[in-house]
Amino acid sequence: MGLQGVDCFRGAASRLDPRIYQIAILSGLLAYGLIWLDFEVRFANAVVILATALGVQYAGTRLWGLPTFDPKSALISGLSLCLLLRTNNLIVAWVAAYLAVASKFVIRCDGKHIFNPTNFALVVMLSLDLGWVSPGQWGREAFFAFLVACLGGLVVNRAARSDVTYAFLTGYVALIMGRALWLGDPLAIPLHHLQNGALLIFAFFMISDPKTTPNSRAGRMIFALMVALGALFVQFGLYRPNGLLWSLVCCAPAVPLLDHLLTGTKYDWAQAHRTAPATVRTTPGLARIAVSALIPSFFTGRGAR
Repeated sequence: MGLQGVDCFRGAASRLDPRIYQIAILSGLLAYGLIWLDFEVRFANAVVILATALGVQYAGTRLWGLPTFDPKSALISGLSLCLLLRTNNLIVAWVAAYLAVASKFVIRCDGKHIFNPTNFALVVMLSLDLGWVSPGQWGREAFFAFLVACLGGLVVNRAARSDVTYAFLTGYVALIMGRALWLGDPLAIPLHHLQNGALLIFAFFMISDPKTTPNSRAGRMIFALMVALGALFVQFGLYRPNGLLWSLVCCAPAVPLLDHLLTGTKYDWAQAHRTAPATVRTTPGLARIAVSALIPSFFTGRGAR
């Protein structure tokens, strides 16, 4: 491929909505898991979760008067729930998908939704003991194939603010390895802890969500390290599983404060895949959180995308 071909490829990649690549990765992994790896995912659960996520996104689009229905973010949330949430109850699957997408519309601050939708729904289900997360279902081959696909996504879709993923993974791996060295554990123990499919989904599809991370690069670096430290504390200090999920949901409310202290560029999906990172600037102000029961008259900000 000549230089002209390389430039054409880079130009096409910069115009590609990062969510399309993410949907392709998650869909491929889900299909592979259902067909070959025998994931504990009921087909009916997957249908309910995806249909509910898209339905709530469509309802929110109409209720909040958004110009167009954009299913991509809802699909990412639904696919992530299919891969992580385990339940034998279709009603629980429906509630989880509803909470995930509805939270984008009703729990907001300064024009951004606070919680990552998938993370929020999973924590609610875990706290109510209505489901569980199955992180060890991948197998070595699937884990490394998924890792390569995710890393490829970061290269192709740099507009998705992959810096927070790099910062989190660097900090988290350093903390896990440092703890093992401090305790004198063999290297196999931290490596086994890190070969976790749920960790990949968390790092590449949850904490990296541009709409729920700080606007400034400095803020994103601080936020990533906060989440890594929080996950380590929950996992090894409180001895609770799913430390990553609990840490992210607890650290998410700090994002408006980081945005207030460290101003930056607010991410816009529509602009990001047409040009470079978005050019919409944010103005620091008082945090305004709007929480309602999906009733637009109680909410004064714009809807979610």
